[in-house]
Amino acid sequence: MNEERYILFDQYLQGEMTVEEKDNFEKQLSEDHELSSEFETFKEVQLRLKTKFEFEDEREAFKANLTEISDKHFNTSKPKVVLMRPWYYAAAASVIILFGLFFFDYNNPSFADYDNPETASFVERGDTNQALIGAQTAFNDGKYAAAIPLFEEILKQNKTPEIQYFYGVALLEESKYPKAESVFNELKSGTSAYKDKATWSLALSKLKQKKYTECKEILETISQDYENYDDVEKLLDELN
Repeated sequence: MNEERYILFDQYLQGEMTVEEKDNFEKQLSEDHELSSEFETFKEVQLRLKTKFEFEDEREAFKANLTEISDKHFNTSKPKVVLMRPWYYAAAASVIILFGLFFFDYNNPSFADYDNPETASFVERGDTNQALIGAQTAFNDGKYAAAIPLFEEILKQNKTPEIQYFYGVALLEESKYPKAESVFNELKSGTSAYKDKATWSLALSKLKQKKYTECKEILETISQDYENYDDVEKLLDELN
């Protein structure tokens, strides 16, 4: 259990950092996707706990139950006393969830459940563009890191919505979230046939980062005319 990391998250959310500490923390979040993902999970659990335990007696009952579980599963010969504000228990709750105890029904969907990139088929018979051929082959083989620079080379000369879309998907598969979301947002604001696909992929980017609230908000903007709207409805149901 990384208590230091949870304390750091809590201090940031409570505004207890100096300007320098806050800047350093935000820099870490932008550079470390694992840290960013864990921070989003912390915030999500914290929000759900605040919603679930509206009254003080409920919070106290929860804390007592959590203490009992913690003593049972994490106790050592020399118990460590840590004074925490009420919502710091969200950190402990997230750890217990990770250990599979699941005394809350927080069965959030995962990116892997919906990660089904479509097959790229933008190379036409007789095409001799080696970058185009290479990008399509690498993408369809799941070699996204190799496909990315090829897509970037192509986009310098031929910026089509189709190439942009597959480039964005490759970026998402490699967890390059800012770049991927920039591509998807551009397509989302346009009128091409990739508008809804890009919006769906943008939602999946939030899902992969465990930003469930943002994911849900994006899903709700997708038209029911979208060809895979069944997946949109399914994911919305799982997020509710």
